[in-house]
Amino acid sequence: MTQVTIIDVSPRDGLQIEPKKVSTEEKAKFIDKLTEAGIKKIEAASFVHPKKVPQMADAEALLEQIHSNKNIQPIALIPNQRGFMRASEFPHLELNWAASATETFSDKNLGMTIDKNFEMFTEVAKEAKSKGMEICFSIAVSFGCPYEGHVEEEKVLELAEKAVQAGADRIGIADTIGIATPDAVNRLFKKVFDVTGDTNVSFHIHDTRGLGLANAYAAYTAGVRIFETAVSGIGGCPFAPGSAGNLATEDLVYLFERMGVKTGVDINKLFEAADFAASLSSKTPLGRIRHLDRTRTMKEMME
Repeated sequence: MTQVTIIDVSPRDGLQIEPKKVSTEEKAKFIDKLTEAGIKKIEAASFVHPKKVPQMADAEALLEQIHSNKNIQPIALIPNQRGFMRASEFPHLELNWAASATETFSDKNLGMTIDKNFEMFTEVAKEAKSKGMEICFSIAVSFGCPYEGHVEEEKVLELAEKAVQAGADRIGIADTIGIATPDAVNRLFKKVFDVTGDTNVSFHIHDTRGLGLANAYAAYTAGVRIFETAVSGIGGCPFAPGSAGNLATEDLVYLFERMGVKTGVDINKLFEAADFAASLSSKTPLGRIRHLDRTRTMKEMME
């Protein structure tokens, strides 16, 4: 039976743009609900400067609070060496290195050039290996940039290949502004697999234009088996004007389970986590399945 891994990014990507402070206790409760639903990999925090993203200022406190939860593999986003030094205090963490396919987005989001970012990643990857920590190299705006428009595939492929050579354990391809189309997704991922070999590859999906599920399916048919989504479709990037939330985790679980692809997720428990996420969000959630009759949804998934 085919299986996929779903990484839920809602505690980080989903909450980072919230104007109202979400307490550490609420975040920990949220993460508990996700693990109860069977989500084992969760992007819980980001080690960014608290002035840039105030919602992530409690990264250390949150990771301390969820440390006793043995059902989770926590992941943290790191944008630079300072972020890595903070994250390295938690050796059980999986790291997600933030990179970009365009110079303008790299400057706006990370405050450095693509070359400087990669130079820094190379050093951090070595240090992470020495500490036994896995690291993903995530390429933002892989399909389109809010500042530069269309992104050439070669830019993404070059970064992906170099990152594997530098020691990345996973390559993340991100549709940061939700502009990708299924044909572009399928084509790019086939080429990504050509340059990454046996290295894991994941797809981070935003649903700005309602193409999230179609793009997920296109990635799946290209061979992708790791997907990054957020319950209730919450989230967005503070440095990507006009971007909407992530593809809703519950919508993706429904799609795969209807296809006979196992996710290991309890949809009823996931609905509870999605409802909780919606209560924390100031925006109208993007998810669809959550609003339908849940008894009927369960029946459909069992047919």
